Amino acid sequence: MTAVWHARSSVLTALRTPRILTKEVLAGLVVALALIPEAISFSILAGVDPRYGLFSSFVMAVSIAFLGGRPAMITAATGAVALVIAPVAREHGIDYFIATVILAGVLQLVMGVLGVARLMRFIPRSVMIGFVNALAILIFSAQIPHLLGVPWLVYPLVAAGIIIMVLMPRLTKAVPAPLVAIVLITVVVVVSAINVPTVGDEGELPESLPELFIPNVPLTWETFTIIAPYALAMALVGLLESLMTAKLVDEVTDTHSRKTREALGQGAANVLSGLFGGMGGCAMIGQTMINVKASGARTRISTFLAGVFLLVLVVVLGDVVAIIPMAALVAVMIMVSVATFDWHSVRWSTLKRMPKSETTVMVTTVVIVVITHNLAIGVIAGVVVAMIAFARRVAHFASVERRVELDGAVPTAYYRVDGELFFASSNDLTTQFEYADDPDRVVIDMSGSHIWDASTVAALDSITTKYEHHGKRAVIVGMNEASTRLHGRLAGNLGAGR
Repeated sequence: MTAVWHARSSVLTALRTPRILTKEVLAGLVVALALIPEAISFSILAGVDPRYGLFSSFVMAVSIAFLGGRPAMITAATGAVALVIAPVAREHGIDYFIATVILAGVLQLVMGVLGVARLMRFIPRSVMIGFVNALAILIFSAQIPHLLGVPWLVYPLVAAGIIIMVLMPRLTKAVPAPLVAIVLITVVVVVSAINVPTVGDEGELPESLPELFIPNVPLTWETFTIIAPYALAMALVGLLESLMTAKLVDEVTDTHSRKTREALGQGAANVLSGLFGGMGGCAMIGQTMINVKASGARTRISTFLAGVFLLVLVVVLGDVVAIIPMAALVAVMIMVSVATFDWHSVRWSTLKRMPKSETTVMVTTVVIVVITHNLAIGVIAGVVVAMIAFARRVAHFASVERRVELDGAVPTAYYRVDGELFFASSNDLTTQFEYADDPDRVVIDMSGSHIWDASTVAALDSITTKYEHHGKRAVIVGMNEASTRLHGRLAGNLGAGR
C-alpha cells in the first residue's frame, strides 16, 4: 500500500464499505462524547459561557473535515488557545474576544499563503518526541482534578473503564473500546443510582443551534492594537500545535498530509468559528489519538461526524449526555495518555545509546511544555536547544592543517582547510593561523571545504588582513564554484579586520 494519503479515494472507499464506514461513524461518536467536557472546561478556562467552546468545536470539526490537509485529525476548542486569549474576554468583553478569534484565523490564512507550514521540516525528531511525551503528560494531568475530592466510587469506575478498554480489543475491534466503556459505565451508574460527577456538572449545555455572530467592535486602529497581540499569539500557538499534531498522525498512520493546506484550513476554521460565536481552537492531540489510535479511523468522515454528533448530542440529546459519568471519560483520556507517550524514548537501553544532546533536547521540550502548559513555547525552546547543540557539534567539524615548505627558493606556509564553514564552524578559524611565525608567502587551500555564509567570508577577510598587517601576503586557492561566487561577492565589503 502506498504511503501517500489520497483523502478522496479513502472517503469513497469508506462509503462503499459498510465495515469501514461503521468504524468511522462510531469513531466520530466517541470523539464527540470526549469533546463535550473538554469544550466546556476550555470555555470556563477562557472565561466565557460553555456554548462558545461547544459551538467552536462543532464548527471547526465540520469545516476542517472539508478544508484541512490531514484526514482523521480532530480540530476543536483547545486549552492552549483558551489560555492565550482569556485576557481579552476578561478585560474587554465577548465582542472583542470573538473579533480576536476572527483576526487570528485571518493571520493563519496569511501564514498559510506565505508557506509557514514548510518550516515544520526544521523541527528535529527529538523535539517531536518531547512534544508527544509532554502532550501525554498534560492529557493525564488534566484528569487529576476529576479524581480529587470526589466520591470513592469514582475510582473503581475509572479502573473498570480502563480494564474494558484493555480487554475489549482482544475480543473484537468492530466497536471502539472507548465507546463500549462509556456506555457500560453510564448504564451501571444510572441503574445503580450512583451519585458521581457527570458531564452535566461541568456546565450548562446549549439548547439552540449556533447563529451568525458579528462582533460589535469599532473598526479602528485602537481596536486592532488591542486584539492584534492576542490574535497573533493565538495564530502561532494554534498553527504550531496543529502542524505538530498532523506530523504525529502522519507517523501513526504511515501516511502523508498536506501541511500548507492544513494551515489554510485551520485559518478558515477559526474565521468560521468566530463568525458563529465560537472561541476558536486548533488540532486536539487527545481526541485525535482517540480517533486514529483507539478507534482506528482514517478518513474525513470521522472528523465531520464528530462535529455533527457533538451538535446533536448537546442540542437534541443534552439530557442524555448530561448523565454520562465523568469517570468514563477520565478513563478514556488516561488510556489515550498512556498510548500517546513514547515509552521507548525513556527506556534505559535507549537513553544509553542516544547522544546526550538529543536527550537534552527531548527533556527540555517536555519540561517547558509541562511547566508553561504551552506547547508552542516548549517546541520553540526545544528547537532553540537543538540548534545550539547542533552548532556546538559542527563547530569542530572544520579543521586546519599547516606545513611549511620551500616553493622553489621561496619559503611558503601551506594551510589546508577542511569542512563545512558557516558562522559556528568558522568562528575560531582566525585563531588557527601562525601570523607572526609564518614566512612572507602563505597559501590557504580551500579545496576540502565549502563556504556557506557571510560569517566565513568575514573570517577569511580577517585572516588576510592580519597577514597584511604583518607585511605578508596570503593567497586563497581551491574554492569550489559556489564558494567562489559567494566569496567574490562579499570579500572586502564586510569590514573584517578593519
